[in-house]
Amino acid sequence: MKLSIPIFGIVLAGLALATPAAQAEPCMKVTLTGTQGGPPLFNGQAGAGTLVQYGDETNGCGAVRLQFDTGRGTNMRLSQMKVPVGKLDAIFFTHMHSDHTEGLADIMQLRWHFNSGGPKVDVVCSEDAKSPLGHTLSCTRYVAHIGDSLIQSGEIAQRRVENEKRLAGGPADLANISTFSPGQDAVEVWSKGDVIVSAIGSRHIPGHASYRVDTPAGSVVIGGDAGNDAPKPPRPSSTSEWVEKLAEGADVLVHSTIHPVMGPDRESGFPPPIYYRQSNASDLGALSKRAGVKHLMLTHLIPPMGAVKQGPYPIPGGALSEEHYRAAAVDGGYEGNVIVGTDLVTLTLPAQ
Repeated sequence: MKLSIPIFGIVLAGLALATPAAQAEPCMKVTLTGTQGGPPLFNGQAGAGTLVQYGDETNGCGAVRLQFDTGRGTNMRLSQMKVPVGKLDAIFFTHMHSDHTEGLADIMQLRWHFNSGGPKVDVVCSEDAKSPLGHTLSCTRYVAHIGDSLIQSGEIAQRRVENEKRLAGGPADLANISTFSPGQDAVEVWSKGDVIVSAIGSRHIPGHASYRVDTPAGSVVIGGDAGNDAPKPPRPSSTSEWVEKLAEGADVLVHSTIHPVMGPDRESGFPPPIYYRQSNASDLGALSKRAGVKHLMLTHLIPPMGAVKQGPYPIPGGALSEEHYRAAAVDGGYEGNVIVGTDLVTLTLPAQ
């Protein structure tokens, strides 16, 4: 019997209802919000920072947004990405150096202006740490006093007259500070849904921590300025054994980098103690190979590409290029994907 068109349409509709809807594929985006190495300025680069976003195609991989370090200019880079600071779920600090932290004031003040009704943003960092000389490095105090200059200037009080919904304590009132004690084993420090963030201790200054983000779409480790526990040679590598443990099997490693050209055996005059507390690009290539990392993102470049000096220190042989950094990582034996950091470069997993 010939099937009429109306009945055929009903059959198709029934089949469609019986077929389960396709699930949106999860995805993760890793974006370098700033790649400047250290306190100097060069060519308008923003200070150190990495944005990790997770979600699926229905929300542009943006259901969860995590900012790791907030160097100068982080707000501007986020605005270029159309990521409102009020949509950040959490901010994580690797350590209390100004080139990794000074953008927090901009972020929190902007949230205070327009998001005083909340939600608060989680700020995750190491608990207070004492140096061998006895001074204390304190993320907690830094965040708690982030708006003090604006309170002292009278701006907070004046702007509250314009809008009494703004919080009386200023930007710090919108921070939910969570601290942990970084050690030689990874510990979970934050989670939301399918996203888990763990941290491990790493040497650079007291309280330095490195982070790993695990999602169904992939995993990324943010090493910060981590270096080897031994402050100078002899040692097998400039990289951290604990970061290597954290990076085992990770899809992506984002790590600050110093090029071997700045070493004490060259003629830059760069201070040896500062050189030795960073991880050089060749050793990071070797670490990434051993750990099975698929993508190595070099950031916080010392020296910046194209610069003839790192601060006051001349670069032996002249300015470095992207290829100089890539070659240094390959010299370490790495055969994966090397991304030499520029501001706003983005890696998406799975590959688009």
